[in-house]
Amino acid sequence: MSISVEHISKTFKNKRKPEEPAQVLKDVSFEVGEGEFVSLLGPSGCGKTTTLTIIAGFQKPDDGKIIVNGKEVSKPGTDRAFMFQNYALFPWLKVGENIEYPMKKMKVSKEQRKQTLKELLEMAQLTEYENHYIHELSGGMKQRVALLRAIACDPQVLLMDEPLGAVDFQMRQMLQMQLESILQKKKTTALMVTHDVDESIYLSDRVVVMSRNHGKILADIKIDLPRPRDRTNPKYHDYVDQLTTVLKSALNGEVYTDDDKDLMEFIQGVESGK
Repeated sequence: MSISVEHISKTFKNKRKPEEPAQVLKDVSFEVGEGEFVSLLGPSGCGKTTTLTIIAGFQKPDDGKIIVNGKEVSKPGTDRAFMFQNYALFPWLKVGENIEYPMKKMKVSKEQRKQTLKELLEMAQLTEYENHYIHELSGGMKQRVALLRAIACDPQVLLMDEPLGAVDFQMRQMLQMQLESILQKKKTTALMVTHDVDESIYLSDRVVVMSRNHGKILADIKIDLPRPRDRTNPKYHDYVDQLTTVLKSALNGEVYTDDDKDLMEFIQGVESGK
């Protein structure tokens, strides 16, 4: 299932200064191909999460539209699953019950629920924790349960807002490997919000860099590396260096045009993998 973000804009009211509304997004466009993993990379306040929630149907753009698999998005739908940064798990339910919850809501048969649960728990190496409560799990385990719940109903699109932001560095890298493995098996179209350059390179087929200046797209970069990604590969480090440079421009809120030859040549070099 593909995603097309077409010229979306979004302005929020400023409670402190009603006469000065805050425009977060202005004429933002990009696409995500079927089965593709794309990261939205950028500094805080650039509109990454706002874009994600508009795609999810949680809010509407002021202008422009979102097309998912040929249909315009007007509200949330079962074709799109959303994975929150803070897990959003039910503490009164056990691990298996949390994962089964969306399947129950969609009236999946008990037999099918149990089969899917078994497969997902095995995939994420959580079989022995099926009957544990959430407070008995580590942060990394909670994150895996949140991912399994998000994909339990086999959504065609998975939307993730800083999904690994709440765990430490070592756990984050381990979860990145598990997340990649699970989504590659599922062939799910995925869009992830992150501010972590390394994470975006490790997981993504493409990285879209957004600027603080109304979400202006500074670069749309294809990551031309085999999976699973090898962080010791010199080309991997080239992507880190190049994307870090573009991200600094995004942090400064800079906007470039075709007349900015030095930066445009640089970005073209990144996109071609040079």
